[in-house]
Amino acid sequence: MSKYKSGFVTLLGRPNVGKSTLINKLVGKKITITSPIAQTTRNKLRGILTTDDTQMIFIDTPGVHKPHHLLGEKLVKNAISAINGVDLILLIFDSYYKPGRGDEYIRDLLITTKSKCIVVLNKWDLLENRDKFIRMDQYKELLNDNLISFQKVSAFSGYGCNQLTKKIREFLPEGKPLYPKDTIVDQPIKVLLSELIREQVLLNTREEIPHSVAVQIEKIEYKKNKGKEITAILATIIVERKSQKGILIGKGGSMLKVIGKSARINMRNLIEGSIYLELFVKVIPNWRKKESKLIEFGYEEDF
Repeated sequence: MSKYKSGFVTLLGRPNVGKSTLINKLVGKKITITSPIAQTTRNKLRGILTTDDTQMIFIDTPGVHKPHHLLGEKLVKNAISAINGVDLILLIFDSYYKPGRGDEYIRDLLITTKSKCIVVLNKWDLLENRDKFIRMDQYKELLNDNLISFQKVSAFSGYGCNQLTKKIREFLPEGKPLYPKDTIVDQPIKVLLSELIREQVLLNTREEIPHSVAVQIEKIEYKKNKGKEITAILATIIVERKSQKGILIGKGGSMLKVIGKSARINMRNLIEGSIYLELFVKVIPNWRKKESKLIEFGYEEDF
């Protein structure tokens, strides 16, 4: 019988390459938010996959990008800090596109780390067969063909994900499980709930309300009514301008109702019983540039 292995695996890449979607697929449950909008992830979230002989702790990181405000600077620093001291790095690329300058920057970051690395070419199924050989050669040239291996996957469909987990196991150290076997995420419930609400803001408002949104869970109460479990959640959506508040609320509160309804559906994956969600919208001008507000909303630097 093979010996048990466990370890930490950081997913690193540019914004919108599919890191969060891949973690959800590997863990087998939606634990981190996804969106077609770049720079969705803000927290270093740990998703945990436990099998009979392995425990993989995946660390989702914010996309590495050129920051334009204090929040962006903190997110990039946190992403970079997540490559130190882990057992393995999954370097994720969107293989639909040829490598660019942003990919070169991430490659150069890895020169300073001693962690092992697997290159994951995501969205491989979107490429025409005639383009696959060309794209592979382009990424091998970018990386000097000196990393552990190239794995071709589709985080959306699951193509190649079983092969990826087998490859990951090869490079993890022997060791006991670090979390109970039924644990799939290492994050306070308030953080998970706030992220599910923020996801629906991004999905339903798109470019109208970009990345100037934060969500605070003000209160969670667990009640019983006629023997039924009810979880009451009070949350505040923070934006930077009054015009954004109007868009979020919508005519007669219509947009806020859509956001709340969609968020509740995803919350049922985390909470049993009925869910009552009450949402408010608050304007705090330029909160992304204020250190005190970043700390208050949980966006602190990791060291």
